[in-house]
Amino acid sequence: MRFYLFLRLICIFLICLEAEAQETYILQGKVFDQSNQEGLVGVNVFLSETQSGTNTDIKGEFRLTTTKQKFTIQISYLGYRDTTLVIDLLKNSKIALFLVPESKVLTEIVVESLRDSPDSKVNQMQMSTDRITMEEAKMLPAIFGEVDIIKILQLKPGVKSGGEGNAGFFVRGGSSDQNLILVEHAPVYNPSHLFGLFSVFNSDAVKDVTLYKAGFPAQYGGRLSSVLDVNMRQGDSQKWGVEGGLGLISSRLTLNAPIQKGKSSLLISGRRTYIDLFTNLANKLNENNEKFDPIPAYYFYDVNASLNFQLGKKDELKLTGYLGNDFFKFEGDNFGANLLWGNRSATLEWTHRFSRKLKMQQSYFTAGYLYRINNRFGENSITLGSNIWDQGLVSDWTFSPDENHLLKWGASGIYHRFSVGEFGISTDFTDIQAGQKLEGLELGLYASHEWQIDENIELLTGLRSSFFISKNKTYTGIEPRLALKYALSPSTTLKASYARMYQYLHLVSSSASSLPTDVWYPSTEGVKPQYSDQIALGLHKSLAEDQYFFSLEGYYKWISNAIDFKDGAQLFANPRLEDEFVFGRGWAYGAEVYVEKKTGRTRGWVGYTLAWTWRQFDEINGGKALHPRYDRRHDISFVVIHQLSERVSISATWVYGTGNFTSIAGGRFGFQDFLPNDPVAIPEFLGRNDYQMPASHRLDLGLVWKLKPKHGTADLTFSIYNAYSRRNPYFIYYKEGRNEEDQVVSFTPTLVSLFPILPSVTYNFKF
Repeated sequence: MRFYLFLRLICIFLICLEAEAQETYILQGKVFDQSNQEGLVGVNVFLSETQSGTNTDIKGEFRLTTTKQKFTIQISYLGYRDTTLVIDLLKNSKIALFLVPESKVLTEIVVESLRDSPDSKVNQMQMSTDRITMEEAKMLPAIFGEVDIIKILQLKPGVKSGGEGNAGFFVRGGSSDQNLILVEHAPVYNPSHLFGLFSVFNSDAVKDVTLYKAGFPAQYGGRLSSVLDVNMRQGDSQKWGVEGGLGLISSRLTLNAPIQKGKSSLLISGRRTYIDLFTNLANKLNENNEKFDPIPAYYFYDVNASLNFQLGKKDELKLTGYLGNDFFKFEGDNFGANLLWGNRSATLEWTHRFSRKLKMQQSYFTAGYLYRINNRFGENSITLGSNIWDQGLVSDWTFSPDENHLLKWGASGIYHRFSVGEFGISTDFTDIQAGQKLEGLELGLYASHEWQIDENIELLTGLRSSFFISKNKTYTGIEPRLALKYALSPSTTLKASYARMYQYLHLVSSSASSLPTDVWYPSTEGVKPQYSDQIALGLHKSLAEDQYFFSLEGYYKWISNAIDFKDGAQLFANPRLEDEFVFGRGWAYGAEVYVEKKTGRTRGWVGYTLAWTWRQFDEINGGKALHPRYDRRHDISFVVIHQLSERVSISATWVYGTGNFTSIAGGRFGFQDFLPNDPVAIPEFLGRNDYQMPASHRLDLGLVWKLKPKHGTADLTFSIYNAYSRRNPYFIYYKEGRNEEDQVVSFTPTLVSLFPILPSVTYNFKF
């Protein structure tokens, strides 16, 4: 009898042990009506495997607990189409479900992450981040109808534009080259098309983007001011699909196709402008008109591709690629100009899940940027060019032993090759070629630990070691990362962070030029790496029952070994470009206020930035501190999206920013050479960036009208850029004043504006 009792106790113990060993998953969600974005109360949410379920509460929210990693969830609600989903959880997750009424044609159910909800943003460890989905981006007005994620990021506090018509961005006092832009691990060195008017990111090929402004995760390094991580779309492994858009100056087309149903897929997306077709036609029609000046031809194209393979339950293989080029061509009788510039990249990524707790990701990428300028003067030609090419390996590991700890570690290596300042002259009697070839190896090791100490305190510690090896020099950088989150209440948190970042590559760019003549230069024996230290403190709160998100953040940043050019620097045909550099220091500080609403029929945000940025060099401005061109004291943005009906939504954005700094001549002096020519007036600059241009402000309007095609979906997107035609300053030139004898007697600084009011319309389709 005792034996049987003992055996029974053993069995009970083993059953309890097995139950304890089973991993528990928590799925939280919210169910919305897709037509009005309102939460649905009393929706039945049922788990098929466990024959258990729940109903949504008054907010439309639900919570389920299961020991199954992969399960089937059934959703039913009176007046709406019953829906079944298969969900594969890797960790506790939050999702949003959008249901379509029964009376409507149900083509798909939309599942979104709730990581962008106010409560989630308040309670996440990472501070100073902005995430934008393409669904949200396509609702906002866009110049020429082209959705641009970088211009949308410029509407966020702490992110400044380089001026009207410029796709570059400046984050918390950093220059444009201090932003690390990654597309599937591959760096992007020039994110612009059309001389800076558009970015290289095709909205049909991008899933979402995340911008880090402070407290950088330890896996990122190589830039000082921000990290922009671009996540590309994957193909649908279940069904074919075609989508695209027809605009006034450009068109897009995307093909989505399964290769092996349920296991592999292909996505190809292309975009091209056709301004050159109209300019070439105008030139051809006027080729016999002597008074007609030929119009230069310009166009750009880009192609994105993605191949995805599900190799099994634990392995996934992904291959992504990008190719984009801009072309500018002008041909006259005695002069011709041809410009080519562009980016290209490819990434092969393998993901393996050892278990729910341990994941590995290995990536190989190659990426580069180049430009070529060919000018013809009669029978003579001049060529300018530069390029950078990378090959890299990245290894990332993630381990989560329990809900309170998250460990990440890994390594990366990038081999850089540079061709700097290529210069060539070809004539009947000579052929001169010049330039500089450089290379460097950039290495990184990192580890981080995210620790939920208790229900109110969370701590993130990290350390990154970086190395850069050039021909005669090796640099080492130790980059600590620290972040702390303290919950004052379930809806209010305080966050603080510190990060040190090293930058081993430097951008050589003439601020007076609008051409894409970017030259990337590595750290060498004579060029030390830049490094920065940034501290940030923030208050984050969700308001009105999780409808609004509020944040107030302040920061201070120090920059060491800041780089600029000497006055009168020679950038081309210079075999030792680093001799033109000067080195100093910089600092920046400011405060950012942000209020956002992401649910309901009316959504949007308001952002305000108050900031100061300084640079100081012994060789510039007499050693006095100066403001860089992109320093902007006040920056304001209003964004509103309103759903008028199921088919019509309207949007508006209004931006204001104090003027950029620039240098203007305080006077001129005459110069007479030994030839019998008129004296030349030479400008005399009293200081660097000693003049602030007028403030800029602009209102953009948009309307999306969903159509009812027989197959698929379609809409017309209308937008008005600069609705009240504000003539914002773009650059300054000097207007000559002449007397009755046609002699120059004065030079007046004159502001030039770029865009008046610009309406556009785009037809978008998907089937």
